[in-house]
Amino acid sequence: PSQPGASKKEPVSSLEQVLKETSREMVARSAATLITHPFHVITLRCMVQFIGRETKYSGTLSAFTTIYREEGILGFFAGLIPRLLGDILSLWLCNMLAYLINTYALENGVRIPGSGGTGVGGRNLQGWSRGPQPSCGGIQVPLLLPQVSTMAEMKSYSQAVTGFFASMLTYPFVLVSNLMAVNNCGLAGGLLPYAPTYSSWLDCWSQLHREGNMSRGNSLFFRKVPVGKRYVWD
Repeated sequence: PSQPGASKKEPVSSLEQVLKETSREMVARSAATLITHPFHVITLRCMVQFIGRETKYSGTLSAFTTIYREEGILGFFAGLIPRLLGDILSLWLCNMLAYLINTYALENGVRIPGSGGTGVGGRNLQGWSRGPQPSCGGIQVPLLLPQVSTMAEMKSYSQAVTGFFASMLTYPFVLVSNLMAVNNCGLAGGLLPYAPTYSSWLDCWSQLHREGNMSRGNSLFFRKVPVGKRYVWD
């Protein structure tokens, strides 16, 4: 039998489930970022050394040795803090926005047949047969496969859209992390005149903000030179 208060408690339990799953994913992603960040730093520096036609980092083992000799163990974690913050903010924004859209925009816009006879987009669903009603946690769930399939597709789209939106909002953290990974590392691309030297990632953030350069490199197809900025060309 159906429980009278089950429909009111369902959004609460669903929110608690989202919070628990997001927290677990945050811990797992943070641990993975912490472990793989040294390889991320080496990858960025191997790409940046192409600017000055340098061969300072000729391989993975050589890069590990060079970084440890010149900068110590902390050199492997240059730019780690903004990268961690960006990953965590992006994860929470993506999951919470997807939950709000799926719960209050999609599910509330769908009415089960027998409660008005309308479904997604106002289509008439009165001719649909319910069939047996399986129970899910003590709640009787009508068997309506086409509607469930449509809702699952819409929810998957919402997850992709919110992920893209969250990545756009947290892009400044990615930019600052990449700049700090090559900042003052002995490569031409991390020194003047190609790039200024930053004392910390907060200094890098504030300087980019003053220049209006927080979204630098965010576009896939367009590039713009900030007003008053000069770049060196060979």
